[in-house]
Amino acid sequence: MRVVKDPIYRYSEHDDLEYGEHDVSTPLGDKIRDLRKAKGYTLDKLAELAESSKSYIWELENKNPPRPSADKVAKIAAVLGVTADYLIDTTEKVGVEDATDNAFFRKYRKMDAVTKDKIRRMADLLGDDE
Repeated sequence: MRVVKDPIYRYSEHDDLEYGEHDVSTPLGDKIRDLRKAKGYTLDKLAELAESSKSYIWELENKNPPRPSADKVAKIAAVLGVTADYLIDTTEKVGVEDATDNAFFRKYRKMDAVTKDKIRRMADLLGDDE
């Protein structure tokens, strides 16, 4: 039996190929894929860490699901070190490193003054090593 795969869809073994007119990914999928690859995670590993299935992660990366589960997107975002808001925001297109920094700054803004002061002092101490 010969298996023929439809070229319109991405398959995990084609993960690193360039895609043209058949690309059906979304900003959400692109962000998840970029962050996943930056962390060195396979689809299987991200699915395991996010308590999801490989097929669900693949669908988010490669299709346009009508309503992705907010709970699943939040778990994926946590594993990838960003917020769910960053993943679903179609206007925010920053690099992987910037996304991690932005997630930290969002958390930082919500911290109490004492915690913020401790973090600033730690940053000052680390900066003295230069």
